[in-house]
Amino acid sequence: MLSLPLMPTAHRSATLRGVPGTGDGARVAEAAFVARLKARDEAAFTELMELYQRRVFALVFRMLGRRAEAEEVTQEAFIQVFKAIDSFRGDAKLSTWLFRIAVNRSKNRMKYNARRASAGQRDLESYAERSSLEQASGVSVGSVERPDEMAVGRQLEQIVKAAIMQLEPEFRELVILRDVEDLSYEEIAEVSELPQGTVKSRIHRGRSQLRARVERMVGEKIGKGKGP
Repeated sequence: MLSLPLMPTAHRSATLRGVPGTGDGARVAEAAFVARLKARDEAAFTELMELYQRRVFALVFRMLGRRAEAEEVTQEAFIQVFKAIDSFRGDAKLSTWLFRIAVNRSKNRMKYNARRASAGQRDLESYAERSSLEQASGVSVGSVERPDEMAVGRQLEQIVKAAIMQLEPEFRELVILRDVEDLSYEEIAEVSELPQGTVKSRIHRGRSQLRARVERMVGEKIGKGKGP
């Protein structure tokens, strides 16, 4: 059978240096880190970039499909964080707020592209060539057993990426956040500012659309993917 993984980009265990992943300690440490950001501590912004730049870029790239645009929008997102950090109230995690900014900047760019009739000219250059794809939690169809599995895997990767780019934007965003970024439904609801019920419904519909597109492109039926 053929393997059809989505493309994970980052380890969810990544946290600020010296900050536990969860609990009161993490909240206190993040509040202290945010205070440094609000004080315009250059080292704190450097740390924020080191921790999240690749992950934000990967998210934006998968939404836009063009490397040059993704780099530009990623830069815009961090500039907005720098300018708007004083407005961060701590109602959500700092990473959630950052992803929300990145997603909104991506949506704005997509609308701009649509107005210029350039949305169809997408460059599907593979960011994932430099990333491991083995731990994706989304659509899969078993394991590759053929000797040429690496070539087949690359072909399928391109097919999946092309299929993701064909999803309607409202579904694409949520499928990427869930199956590529591996965010929880609660986190996705915070990033997208949608009710969790709407998030789950759109992810289900997005996965169905993705599966149908991949089936047509591959020309064979694939098994059901993992559940939530």
